[in-house]
Amino acid sequence: MRISEFERQTLKRLARVCFDEDAVVRLFGSRLADHGRGGDIDLLIETHLTDPKQIARAHTRFLATLYSTLGEQKVDVLIDYPNRRLYPGVYEVARTQGVVL
Repeated sequence: MRISEFERQTLKRLARVCFDEDAVVRLFGSRLADHGRGGDIDLLIETHLTDPKQIARAHTRFLATLYSTLGEQKVDVLIDYPNRRLYPGVYEVARTQGVVL
């Protein structure tokens, strides 16, 4: 996994602060490969929030705080929540291949 311990702890903490205390963060994609270089940080955040406005606010707050803490870098965030109706294939990839932080 090509993120530092500080980055891992920051991602977990911010997800729990911005979304909810039980939020689960999974890292997936190119940053899982130890031998690679670069690449964006691909995350799946699983939350208990259901209100679209709350989810959008939490997402914005998460990214803004993340950028101010780690510096701006390419971060892609998928958000899963109860009663979600559409599941593009990338969600299954993120869930099955991703690593819980």
